Amino acid sequence: MPTPPTTTTADRRQLLKTTGLGFGACALNWMLHQESKAATKPQDLHLKPRKPHFPARAKAVVMLLQNGGPSQMDLFDPKPALTAGAGRVYREKVEMFQPGSEQNQLLASPWTFSQHGESGMTFSNALPHLPRVADHLCMVRSMHSEHNNHTEGLVMITSGKIFPGRPTLGSWICYGLGTINQNLPAYVVLRDPQGYPSTGSTLWQNGWLPAIYRGTQVRTEGPPVLNLTPAQALPAGARDDDLAFLAELNQTHRRNYPHNRQLESRIRNYELAARMQLEATSALDLTKETQQTRSLYGMDDEVTRGYGTRLLMARRMVEAGVRFVHVFLNGAPWDSHANVKDEIAKISTQTDRPTAGFIQDLAQRGLLEDTIVLWTGEFGRLPVSQNGKGRDHNRNGFTALLAGGGFRPGHIHGATDDVGYRATEDPVSVPDLFATILHQLGLDHDELTYHHHGRDETLTDSPVSGATVVDQLLA
Repeated sequence: MPTPPTTTTADRRQLLKTTGLGFGACALNWMLHQESKAATKPQDLHLKPRKPHFPARAKAVVMLLQNGGPSQMDLFDPKPALTAGAGRVYREKVEMFQPGSEQNQLLASPWTFSQHGESGMTFSNALPHLPRVADHLCMVRSMHSEHNNHTEGLVMITSGKIFPGRPTLGSWICYGLGTINQNLPAYVVLRDPQGYPSTGSTLWQNGWLPAIYRGTQVRTEGPPVLNLTPAQALPAGARDDDLAFLAELNQTHRRNYPHNRQLESRIRNYELAARMQLEATSALDLTKETQQTRSLYGMDDEVTRGYGTRLLMARRMVEAGVRFVHVFLNGAPWDSHANVKDEIAKISTQTDRPTAGFIQDLAQRGLLEDTIVLWTGEFGRLPVSQNGKGRDHNRNGFTALLAGGGFRPGHIHGATDDVGYRATEDPVSVPDLFATILHQLGLDHDELTYHHHGRDETLTDSPVSGATVVDQLLA
């Protein structure tokens, strides 16, 4: 019997080499070479200050992420139609994420509203302290996002898209500008020591940018950064000798693996950790602050002490030259599904006084001129009731606050419909917001690119998102 022919399986590279005269393999090698060159550009792998694309109004950003979804119609966006129509079925069937809102009945706000400052900006009495800095704030009432789930919403408000795995806003900013202080991280994360925010460390990841652009967690209880000092005391000079020896080993690895981006990022992170041993403890020593300043942040009250501590540390980070500071809450405390009055009262009591004190402190120290403060959740709440007294998630309309960095103070931008369900006047998307923040930092959102998998990626992906700079927000 004849021997049956043998079959072999060719992988894709073999196929490219043996067909079409090998031109496919040539093209593949060229593409891989171009991507390798793009991924190992020297400017990708350091944090030294870089020139912006054009003159900047701001040099640092502090993002106060209000995870959970603050209710716009109970805090910033008064709607008389909600009061007048309370209990009536809303004319439009709203998007519901969780059960309990099927009756589609309007829910009046349990809070009262009043105007504040020379600007006449409106706040509810759920926020008794924030109104004193009203004339520093730019209130955007026409924000909208793309998903009603916390994970996707939080990923979008930190990275510009709902898909996990992309670099966050802080990572892009540090990639584009580097940082001023080489002895501290460019991107600092201050989370609640009681727990992580909903969605966890995904909210400060570097994605496919080099790891030196990832957020670095700094503790607000105990040692600010773990493992900066040895568990046992070392003889005089031993630490310096160890660091010098490690530097020699790192240089050997660099020579042997010149194109290993991950290795280079890791080496630079360890070098930063060594430098932090000298500066981090001093920069984060809050005992140097006066009692008046500590009181301004609410550190004299057990209820406000935790959030006030994180905000005071954020101010010290900005003073020390950190480029991006991200402040988080534990879990999703603004998620008022059960009782909008009680749940808002609990979290606003913890955060309102420290937030106002933080903005006031930045202003009186001259730091607000070139520091952008962003206060926002991942989405807002529905105008209809959930189980009688709560509100479900709403991606179609919510409010964000901005201060400093050339944003227009005392300004209210955009509007939602008569019950606060949908952004209807001058809507602002999350990519629009990010494009505008980058602009104030001197960065063109379309020019800030990183070559990844054959494509020049950007934060805003404007051909898809349609992101533009919102000039009306700027002074």
